[in-house]
Amino acid sequence: MKNSSLIGMILACVGVFGGMVMKGVPLTALLVPAAYLIIFVGTAASLFVAFPTDEIAIFPKLMKMIFSAPPDHNKEHLIKMFVEWASVARREGLLALESKVEEIEDDFLKNGMKMIIDGNEQEFVHDVLLEEVTQMEDRHKIGALIFAQAGTYAPTLGVLGAVVGLIAALGNLADIEKLGHAIAAAFIATLLGIFSGYVLWHPMANKCKRLSKREIETKMIVVEGLMAIQAGISTIAIEQKLSVFLSPTEKKKLEESKNSGGGKDE
Repeated sequence: MKNSSLIGMILACVGVFGGMVMKGVPLTALLVPAAYLIIFVGTAASLFVAFPTDEIAIFPKLMKMIFSAPPDHNKEHLIKMFVEWASVARREGLLALESKVEEIEDDFLKNGMKMIIDGNEQEFVHDVLLEEVTQMEDRHKIGALIFAQAGTYAPTLGVLGAVVGLIAALGNLADIEKLGHAIAAAFIATLLGIFSGYVLWHPMANKCKRLSKREIETKMIVVEGLMAIQAGISTIAIEQKLSVFLSPTEKKKLEESKNSGGGKDE
């Protein structure tokens, strides 16, 4: 299973709800509609107050991204591709790469290739690509911030829900049995607030940040690779330059693929 978010959710439910059962708390105790209303509708209301509607509108897309298999940022393959293109450009010139453009699926890489093939100044190409990366990073920060704020609001709303439940419980002081059930139900809102805040929203915010970091690293490999090709840097130097973006495991994979491929650097 490649999706760590789904694994985490399963483990969280097993740990929390399984622990409740082991402690002697029946799962039917969670059937308190008012608590769900206060926590989840209250959290949604807080987000609508905190963010413009055009930013809130990306929430479903963020949820889909978090619970989908993460994109495959094959940085080792990307570096090998740049080394190959650099070799072609050094032998035949940048125009020889024109035939490669239509094979590229990534729009960011394709636009960058077109700019260097068209003969634009290196500083101009670099600035355009970096600005696009910056804009993408800003969009990603908004997504992470939405989840982080939800994680801040939910536990506090849980306290609010407990207070509301205790107020209702005080109306049953004459009946000890009803009072006990009312107090237990009051704390379900606190449970849901803490659970959603620290098991759902805050971890999702962190997941958005990690996915963003990986995508930015991939984009920076593209930027530096294109600049190196345009500058006519040797393939060995390009590989050394781009390898700084790789983890030790990724560097090992790159070396293994080179040894199995039997390619030669210029």
